[in-house]
Amino acid sequence: MIEVPVQDSGRVHPVATTQLPTQHGVFAVHGYRDERGEEHLALVMGAPAAQPDGRPDGAAAAPLVRVHSECLTGDALGSWRCDCGDQLLAAQRAIAAEGRGVVVYLRGQEGRGIGLMAKLSAYALQDAGADTVDANTSLGLPVDARDYAPAAAVLEHLGIRRVRLMTSNPDKAASLRAAGVEVEQVVGVPVPPRPDSARYRQTKVRRMGHLPPVGPVWSAQRAWDALLAASSGSGTGAVPVGDPGADAAASQLWERYAPLATGRPLVLAQVAQSLDGFTAARTGDARYVSGEEDREHLHRLRALVDAVVVGVSTVVADDPQLTVRACTGPHPVRVVLDPRARAPLGARVFTDATAPVLWCTSAERAEAAAEAVAGRSHVQVVGIDVPPAVPAAGPERTRVVTAVLRALGHRGLDRVLVEGGATTVSAFLAAGALDRLWVTTAPVLVGDGVPGLRFTGTDLMADALRAPSRRFVLGEDVAVELDLAAARATGTA
Repeated sequence: MIEVPVQDSGRVHPVATTQLPTQHGVFAVHGYRDERGEEHLALVMGAPAAQPDGRPDGAAAAPLVRVHSECLTGDALGSWRCDCGDQLLAAQRAIAAEGRGVVVYLRGQEGRGIGLMAKLSAYALQDAGADTVDANTSLGLPVDARDYAPAAAVLEHLGIRRVRLMTSNPDKAASLRAAGVEVEQVVGVPVPPRPDSARYRQTKVRRMGHLPPVGPVWSAQRAWDALLAASSGSGTGAVPVGDPGADAAASQLWERYAPLATGRPLVLAQVAQSLDGFTAARTGDARYVSGEEDREHLHRLRALVDAVVVGVSTVVADDPQLTVRACTGPHPVRVVLDPRARAPLGARVFTDATAPVLWCTSAERAEAAAEAVAGRSHVQVVGIDVPPAVPAAGPERTRVVTAVLRALGHRGLDRVLVEGGATTVSAFLAAGALDRLWVTTAPVLVGDGVPGLRFTGTDLMADALRAPSRRFVLGEDVAVELDLAAARATGTA
């Protein structure tokens, strides 16, 4: 018979605190040690113990909390024999979407507390036909040997008394309540129903009292509708927890856009360039650097923001519409950054009234610009405090960025996409104004043309700007998203 470690500690001692940048944002990670010497972690985002929710009694909103038992095979090795890894990622994603919450990661609980080698032995019995319950009992082991007292102690140290607990296991909720934690709500964590773990999940429901999987499989359109609602703040107040189900297209949408669809202020940028770093040919022709999937991606970004910003050179060269056409979703307010007021009045943004336009010019050119578009009710001229002649880089360019974002913020447009061209995107990047940057690289060589991202560099590679990143394949193109806000939070940007 395999021995199971005794679970007898209800107290923890804080050891260290630091920052942990992840694909879902930056978490503060707190390390604890319990009285058995076992080490546990708390991944904390935002201020989960002290954010008001407008209740009459002034109470703090209960944060999302995931109490997660260590699973080397699922969490680190990517095994699909269980759903542990999927649930951990879904919990991080849900917390990041709300901007606050905690993952309590309990170590020493491998295999529901029986240990790694015992779990592998149980897997071998499952290979021969046993289910997860019978495999444990055949080895003389308990079905579930976990103790959640350390999790309650960690939450107490963090000052958290009330939680919305992300779990399908009623024992976790009961254990936390017994330890004095108010479980205000049990929140299901939808994860992809993978064939490899189907029997395991069925056994947990049928023989261990776990809650059944939540929600139906989502279609791509339903997932996108939920993302749009969460982004605009017209949904339930938070992005639904976890992945939307087994539909591959829905899962891809969720993975790509859930971190953006929070309704919180956000400045992001997107640029497409060739392998050798050009956004257009030397004639200025940029139709098209990237393929159809990247253009659909761009339209989805437009649908998730309040306003889309382009420089006047993009209007002159490309005459873009800046509306949402490749997917469903609202049109953003179109913003033309043009201090000298030189945009052609026949450009589509000025003649197409599908969505409002803000024509941002220098204050001294604003009156003449307003006269030029008189009668075009969808166009509003915004005079900003910058000189007409603005250099491509430097403090004056930063003044333009700051002035434009301030003008948009005064109009309630605080979710902004900077779309082009590369000079404009580079200016926002150099000014430190971007929270996220998407760069799509197309498998084409231009040789000579309009350069892509450019800003004042560093002498040493060690000092180059680095940020947590995610990568997505869009047809033949590769899109990389840089989380610049996370890099700033950790001091790497």
